[in-house]
Amino acid sequence: MKKRILKAIALTASLFSILVFLTGCGNDSSKPLSTKNITVGVTAGPHEQIMQQVKKIAAKHGLTINIKSFTDYNTPNSALNAGDIQASSFETAQFLKTQEKDKNYKFAKAFKTVALPMGIYSNKVKKITDLKKGAKIAVPNDATQEARALRIFQKAGILKLKSGVGEKATKNDLASNPKQLKIYELDASQIPKQLKEFDAAAINSNFALDNNLTLKQAIYHESLKNNAWPNYFVVKDGHQNDKVVKQIKKYYQSPEIKKYVKKEFKGALVPEW
Repeated sequence: MKKRILKAIALTASLFSILVFLTGCGNDSSKPLSTKNITVGVTAGPHEQIMQQVKKIAAKHGLTINIKSFTDYNTPNSALNAGDIQASSFETAQFLKTQEKDKNYKFAKAFKTVALPMGIYSNKVKKITDLKKGAKIAVPNDATQEARALRIFQKAGILKLKSGVGEKATKNDLASNPKQLKIYELDASQIPKQLKEFDAAAINSNFALDNNLTLKQAIYHESLKNNAWPNYFVVKDGHQNDKVVKQIKKYYQSPEIKKYVKKEFKGALVPEW
């Protein structure tokens, strides 16, 4: 009986060792990314559209780019961390930093892509200063994007944040709110669809474009030049200098893509190269 138990333990240990070995081989993060095939995660809208154009250029040079589209900001990083995708193209440095800190991701910025200036939109007022006392405004509820939105309202002179608040500032971090604005925090992708319910709303450009809104319609927006929120092509740390990443950078930051961005998005997106 004792011998049978010992044999069973030995067999279990052997099988476990083999499983660990095979799992390690299948997830060798130190191995350079393939120069023939890569999966890139993007958010639906402009980032996906641009990557589709990059994909066409890459195909001419023997590189297959598989594009996986997401409808939120958190899932792509989760997928990258799990190895379901090998790169992403959708996020700002500020959002990436927050995600790395909160979820212990080990990612790296490979190169800049485009900036999508956030705008304030309204169906009820023509100028942001026309907002009345007690007006209802909507801002994104995710990390960094709410702070970004509140800073636009601050720059417009509508409210003021407490000194020293970081990238996670929320409506609870206001130093003053003279118009006593009622601030509602919503999922960023849903704000355009509910714009009519508010006096004004901060909307990310990708979601604005998805709902036929352009910066020309915004009553206020971030700077188009030297925008503080450029987006990045991101990979796991250690892969930022892989050959395939440099190839994609060359294709992305090409005259063809710059021309496409300017023509297709009519100034709503800004090439950051």
